[in-house]
Amino acid sequence: MSPPTPRLRRALLVLTTALAALLCALAPLPAAAAGPADTELADPAPAAGDGPADWTARPAGGGADRDARPYVYLEGTPGTALQDRLAVTNSGRAPLTVRLRGGGRAGAWIGFAADTVTVPARTRAEVPLALTVPPDAVPGDASGEVVADDGDEEIRVPVRVRIGGPTLAALTVEDVEISDGTIRYALVNRGNAMLEPRLAVRADGMFGTLLDRPERPLPLELAPGRRVERTEPWPDAPALDAVTVRLRVTAPGGARDEAEASATYLPVAPAVGGGLLVLGGLALLGSGAYRRRRTRRGDPEPPGAESADDRQPTTETRPLVKAGPLVKAGAES
Repeated sequence: MSPPTPRLRRALLVLTTALAALLCALAPLPAAAAGPADTELADPAPAAGDGPADWTARPAGGGADRDARPYVYLEGTPGTALQDRLAVTNSGRAPLTVRLRGGGRAGAWIGFAADTVTVPARTRAEVPLALTVPPDAVPGDASGEVVADDGDEEIRVPVRVRIGGPTLAALTVEDVEISDGTIRYALVNRGNAMLEPRLAVRADGMFGTLLDRPERPLPLELAPGRRVERTEPWPDAPALDAVTVRLRVTAPGGARDEAEASATYLPVAPAVGGGLLVLGGLALLGSGAYRRRRTRRGDPEPPGAESADDRQPTTETRPLVKAGPLVKAGAES
């Protein structure tokens, strides 16, 4: 096949350019042909933590998604009833039925205007809720959640309640253990306020400090009465040492506590070998002392043993008396 002539190459270039321009002109046409904007709710992009893409549940109010409240927050004194609303948005094309319930400590105090709600397609419904603080509730912070369930998916909306009255921040660190290069401990909120703990770790050995981690915030919120078990990695723990580990925890409001634990690190193989050497030395010492004691006192005859004379056969011998003429005593003839 002969190569194309210059005229043919120019013609092909012009044709390619025209086709590219035509495609660029036609690309926006599908969007322009979409017609007038839909007056119904547009499908919003699912936000993190909202659950299924076709429906959401969150505290009512706030307008746009970015301004929505992250949780239900209420304040009141013991015995009072506090009110709020939950917004359920159905972005799908079919009606949505969800069931509502409370969870956690504060969730048990919540009642809904309706426990089951049916939301039409592309519609948002706001459900009133009332939270009644028990008369004997301890002042401080309480937490819970509202759970919305459509039968296939669940969405959990956090609930926080500040109960009026004097608050007490009390935090303890307990059950400190050291094993396998890990420090284990438990944190307990013994007050009535929500706590954000901070932790400092220090380990001292026979020859000085082995570990010194300054105080830092922990990634958790500790509700009143809650207990959390945590671990602190210590990958460079010593192989041979006796150490004492001290944990110090603090929290806003004056909460503070300390606890410690001790551990002895010994290499397994040298420890076993040293133990065997010690046992062998003790056995040799004991054997030598026994021999010396027997030498000083003499060997006792074992029971039932016979002497060399007893083992030789013996024959009883008697003296031979040579017979002679009998002499009869009497008068001479």
